[in-house]
Amino acid sequence: MLVHPWDAPRDDAEWQRWLDVHDFGQLVVNGLDGEPPHVQPLHFAYDAERGEAVTHLARPHPMWPALLANPEVVLSVVDDYVYVPGPWQAAPEQPPEHGVPTSFYAAVQLRCRALVVDDPAEKADLLNRQVGHFQPEGGSAQVAVGAAPYGRLLSGIRGLRLEVTGVRAKFKFGGKRSDEVQDRIAGKLAGRAGPRDTAAGEHMLRRRPA
Repeated sequence: MLVHPWDAPRDDAEWQRWLDVHDFGQLVVNGLDGEPPHVQPLHFAYDAERGEAVTHLARPHPMWPALLANPEVVLSVVDDYVYVPGPWQAAPEQPPEHGVPTSFYAAVQLRCRALVVDDPAEKADLLNRQVGHFQPEGGSAQVAVGAAPYGRLLSGIRGLRLEVTGVRAKFKFGGKRSDEVQDRIAGKLAGRAGPRDTAAGEHMLRRRPA
């Protein structure tokens, strides 16, 4: 992923905060013997203090042989994406029809070392961490080995701890455009009010220099 200086995160906290609420991505695992990569959409819980994300997959998943052969994987998350029409981006001295269309988006790619979790007690802890992230209000029983209702289901899954070894993050929201053009784009996004337009406009305004 190409990251221009004006699209780079201000600091690690920026992309970490974004992952707190963008917790659905794609796990990419190298294929075996020249096969294409495996790509699995999934929910995950990222823990900045531990430097890892946790998730799980069904034991019969066809990805396991490839992952065990090469545990170097990528967890990719993309959201807050919008299409920006060309006229919105035109410089003040340009005719509107000469503006260049583009995409705005936020993306974080975590390069990870995957650690498979098969111990029942460790799997229960991992699942409780995930549920705690997604359901902080509670409402579900704790997962415990040998205990209803989830204990009997532990044998059907394998856990994954994804230790983060590298990060590429990008917030592409018109950072190289003039204030005048950014104001125009922000107004157009607010007026269009399509899916993700509000989030994209908030990113644009948030990232402008004070």
